[in-house]
Amino acid sequence: MPTPAPTPSQMSPRELLECLLGHLGFIFQIEEIQRGEHLILNILTRDPRRLIGRDGHVLEELQYLLNRLISGKDDHTSRIMIDVEGYRQKEQQHLIERAQALAEKAIKENSSQTLPPMNAFERFLIHQEFKDHPKIKSRSLEAQGKLKQISLDPLQSK
Repeated sequence: MPTPAPTPSQMSPRELLECLLGHLGFIFQIEEIQRGEHLILNILTRDPRRLIGRDGHVLEELQYLLNRLISGKDDHTSRIMIDVEGYRQKEQQHLIERAQALAEKAIKENSSQTLPPMNAFERFLIHQEFKDHPKIKSRSLEAQGKLKQISLDPLQSK
């Protein structure tokens, strides 16, 4: 009697991602990067745009699917980040640069500036960027759903 195939909960995140991508017909390699408590699986492929999708939507959905398969219904397990050819790293740097430019505008015009809607991780990056800033305070605006905006407010000079 043949041995049954392992279930998703019995596979490592890397093995599960390899299985998913293999079934989808991709030719790829996966780099595992450990950053603190977070595991990043960076996919190297000849066709990164197919995996990234428009504005990273395919990549987001693939990451969501992998995390759901690994954690089942438990949303409290550590999340696995998926990247393709360093796409997320570049996008995070662009996000911070755009926020810094808006912060300069907020200081120059002495008026609050609002960033476009972002997911929780992107908001975390922005709040970290401005947590010790002497002239700007960042705050999340109330909204329904996963995507929320951040306001960059100039601090009053004393």
